[in-house]
Amino acid sequence: MGCLGNILWFICGGAISGLEWLLAGCLWCITIIGIPVGLQCFKFASLSFFPFGKEITYHGGAGSLLLNIIWLLLSGLPMALSSALLGCLLCITIVGIPFGLQHFKLAQLALMPFGAEVQ
Repeated sequence: MGCLGNILWFICGGAISGLEWLLAGCLWCITIIGIPVGLQCFKFASLSFFPFGKEITYHGGAGSLLLNIIWLLLSGLPMALSSALLGCLLCITIVGIPFGLQHFKLAQLALMPFGAEVQ
């Protein structure tokens, strides 16, 4: 399912989700202070392009919490809402449920990207 799912995902909407993360990363990298945030966005863009077969684990401390709050206010909420909306739309059909679940995984990641690790 991993390889076939990733190919179908990329063709049917994963490219748009990945480009969303790339755009956010480019915007954050404009300032020197935002470069670590932008680099994290680039890591998650690769996950967003090909999410099947990858898991996300969350752990972190006070620094991650602070960055997550700043991220949520500036970029995370619109990205999470778009992923959640696409996930709900895809879950209407049986064929779209695996893709919808991947969008829900990306929506959670868009809310709390710092302290998350892709495995």
